[in-house]
Amino acid sequence: MKASQFHIATLKEAPADAEVVSHRLMLRAGMIKKLSAGIYTYMPMGLRVIRKVERIVREEMDRAGAIELTMPIVQPAELWQETGRFDKMGPELLRIKDRHERDFVIQPTSEEVVTDIARQELRSYKQLPKNFYQIQTKFRDERRPRFGLMRGREFIMKDAYSFDRDAEGAQRSYAIMAQAYRRIFDRFGLTYRAVAADSGAIGGDLSEEFQVIAATGEDAIVYCPTSDYAANIEKAEALAPQEPRPAPAQPMVKTPTPGRSTCADVAALLGVPLATTVKSIVLATDEINERDEVVATRLWLLLLRGDHDMNEVKVGKLPGLALGFRFATEAEIVAHFGCRPGYLGPVGLKRPVTVVADREVAVMADWICGANEVDHHLTGVNWGRDLPEPDLVADIRNVVAGDPSPDGKGVLAIERGIEVGHVFYLGTKYSRAMNATFLDEDGKPKPFEMGCYGIGITRLPAAAIEQNHDERGIIWPDAIAPFTVVICPIGMDRSPAVREAAERLHDELAAHGVDVILDDRGERPGAMFADWELIGVPHRVTVGDRGLKDGLVEYQHRRDTAATPVPLADIVDWLRGRIAV
Repeated sequence: MKASQFHIATLKEAPADAEVVSHRLMLRAGMIKKLSAGIYTYMPMGLRVIRKVERIVREEMDRAGAIELTMPIVQPAELWQETGRFDKMGPELLRIKDRHERDFVIQPTSEEVVTDIARQELRSYKQLPKNFYQIQTKFRDERRPRFGLMRGREFIMKDAYSFDRDAEGAQRSYAIMAQAYRRIFDRFGLTYRAVAADSGAIGGDLSEEFQVIAATGEDAIVYCPTSDYAANIEKAEALAPQEPRPAPAQPMVKTPTPGRSTCADVAALLGVPLATTVKSIVLATDEINERDEVVATRLWLLLLRGDHDMNEVKVGKLPGLALGFRFATEAEIVAHFGCRPGYLGPVGLKRPVTVVADREVAVMADWICGANEVDHHLTGVNWGRDLPEPDLVADIRNVVAGDPSPDGKGVLAIERGIEVGHVFYLGTKYSRAMNATFLDEDGKPKPFEMGCYGIGITRLPAAAIEQNHDERGIIWPDAIAPFTVVICPIGMDRSPAVREAAERLHDELAAHGVDVILDDRGERPGAMFADWELIGVPHRVTVGDRGLKDGLVEYQHRRDTAATPVPLADIVDWLRGRIAV
């Protein structure tokens, strides 16, 4: 490829609305161009990266036995109504009508369509297992799209769906995909972790996320440095304390805390550790009749240690809260506690509430909580003596660094990650909802056991940049760089020797299958180098008259601080030995 025949459009500055490194650098390197909020054109340089990501994914999916198809972006609402997701999904699901006033959706995912395919095409156990996959454009109507390709509205995903005759077979299919994902991410050349995860809105049981490690990542990844344990923050279990609850040592006292409505402020005022305080979070669940009217409301008081945070995913799995909850209104709180938020606690309630204590709180003694009176807290509170035991004790908090690892092999650490892949074992969630069955060996119909496997094709380049960049620009791993090698000739328009050497090197590398570009634009060396450092091509060869007189060219990896002289006769083998396969 010659640069003069390609489209290169770099910028000195990124637009002001570009918030994160990957967004700024992709815009500056001319890889993407904003069309609308969360919607981007993939420019030629960026598209080359995306195509390389797709190629690796295709090769490993095919190797794992998956079969490629393409499902429509626009899907009839009837299928989504069968599973109930047409109504259950929020405004992120873009709903449209055609000229006949029929409902359609712009797909964010394709469980319904692929299940419909399976119930029509896979009629017998003899056709199983099957795994269909696609690489397709998706749309999710994000309320606040941001971070460029990290959280866009339109994006490209690889999604795959496995169909098996029983749970054992489905778990084998899951294991095959989980292993294929590890091969895929190994080939990308990125530092990543596979972590146990919650399956979220898609549903299911067994679930893993693939997270690219980056300081700017949105997700907290919990892992044990001395074992293989890894999970996302939503999934990681906070183990119950092993020590029994101490006996009470203090009387319960109502203590003035004027203007101190947070646990941190109360602890500072009283000169005690934050871990001796207990925070109160009030939730509500509504009972709805067939006319969608609220006929009854139940309040829940969740108690966590003052230095811990509530984990909404864990809370959402508790009995009574699994069908959905909301935060209680101030009016509901005042009616039950006799006090506005900021000074709430479980002692002396005006109306009954269901008390759920985190495992840590359940074994605390002499703790501090709100007194249900403005500007006052209770100190020396103890279970059994000052209030009844909690209605429910459960793990409802986020783990913190230093907590014991659930596998018993050390303590937990936390780092940031960017989710770029997710694998789920779905079971029969969708096949039962859509009556998707096959005839088993005994001649009886059975629902398919399903799995779902996704990779964010367009999110992955952004994640790679967040992990691999410096003050000069992007540093692509070889496998997904837009070009693997750039040849930068100095004074090519003035020196026949430089032109001949550069073009011969370009042709020889191309003949060996190296993805090479020759910068024949005639740019000054400083501007030329700056462009390719911004774009992030990992291997650069500089050809100039001075070096050629001694039979040398200069090689520099994008991470190197200085160039290395290499004989022109050896440079092809030199490069081939350094390019990651």
